[in-house]
Parts: sequence; C-alpha cells; structure tokens
Amino acid sequence: MTHRWRCRCGKLVGEVAGGSVVNRGVCYCKDCQAFAYFLGAPERILDARGGTDIVQTSPQAVTFTAGRENLACMRLTPRGLMRWYAACCNTAVCNTAPDYRLSFVGLIHDGLANSAQTLDASFGPASMRVNTQSAAGEPKPRSAGVFVAVVRLGGMMLRARVSGAYRHPPFFSADGVPIAQPKVLSVDELRAVMTDVARHGAARAAP
Repeated sequence: MTHRWRCRCGKLVGEVAGGSVVNRGVCYCKDCQAFAYFLGAPERILDARGGTDIVQTSPQAVTFTAGRENLACMRLTPRGLMRWYAACCNTAVCNTAPDYRLSFVGLIHDGLANSAQTLDASFGPASMRVNTQSAAGEPKPRSAGVFVAVVRLGGMMLRARVSGAYRHPPFFSADGVPIAQPKVLSVDELRAVMTDVARHGAARAAP
C-alpha cells in the first residue's frame, strides 16, 4: 500500500511506495532531539521520553509529488547527518547520509503522520528502540530490534548498490549534490539546541 504524506501546511507532498522494505522504530539520541528543538516543535515531534518515531527505507521508495522547492536541509555539525524538513512550516521530513551512495532514508512521523493512512497500517508497529541511554527518565527503555534492523538496512543498501538504484536519490541531483544547500549550525546555535535538549530532558524526567 502506497503511503501518501504531506507537510503540515500541505505545500510539500509525497509518497512512499507500497511494498517497500522498512524498519520502523524509535530513536532517543540527542541529535534527533536537537533537530526537533531546531524546528521549534519538540512537543509535536518527540514522545514523552524524547524519542522520535522513524521509518527507515530506501530513498528510491520516496517520491515528491508537489512542492519539492519547499524542501530544506540542515546539519547539526559539518560531519553530521543531513536532516530534511519543509521550510514552509518546519515539518520534519527525514534524515539521510551526506553521501548519496549510502542509500537509506529515515522518514520522520511528523510528516508521515499528516496522512489519512496510519503509520501502523502502512509500516507496521515500531519494533526497534535505539540510543535508549539518551531517553529522559529512569529506568531507561530497553534497546530492541537493533540487530534485525541493521541486517535489513544493510540488505536494502546492498540491493541499491548492485542494481544501481542508488544513483537516483530524490534528495540529490544527478551529480550527487544535495537539492537544498544544507545549513550547518554554528557553535553557538548547536550549543543552544543542546542546552534545550538537556533542560527539557531534565524536566521530562522530573517526578
């Protein structure tokens, strides 16, 4: 079943091809939390423990059907993941590697959930929990599903490499240049969002 999605204001629209191999899980890492604070939407993007619901799949399964000019990109550091969002309304879209040859995308529920189709119906329930040491509160959630997810992700990337499909990602031009120039946070900007993560993480952990 093809999963159709849109940003919160409806200007950026896309779909994930039905039958795509996916991993669905929750990531609690501080970088994902910082992305939510950068967008000014931690209450919308993060769960009560600071987790982000993510669907990992092949970039070739993702298609933009309208408004691709609204797609923007940021990086927490010069070597960090590329984090894509809709500049029109600050909807979190996905994460990708900076090198298009590493063929995977982590789609964020913030955009996927703006669909009449539920994530459970399209992708199944979340079966993976990663970077649980950064979750708010005690006891920490138990890590789960990591080995199976890594094997599945590796298989997706290998198939894209062998077939040559990796050469046609929706987030990069034909010569491997990102379709939106990434904004790299300055030292002060990074410090500010990480301070927010720490402060609000402590608040979520408070009894």
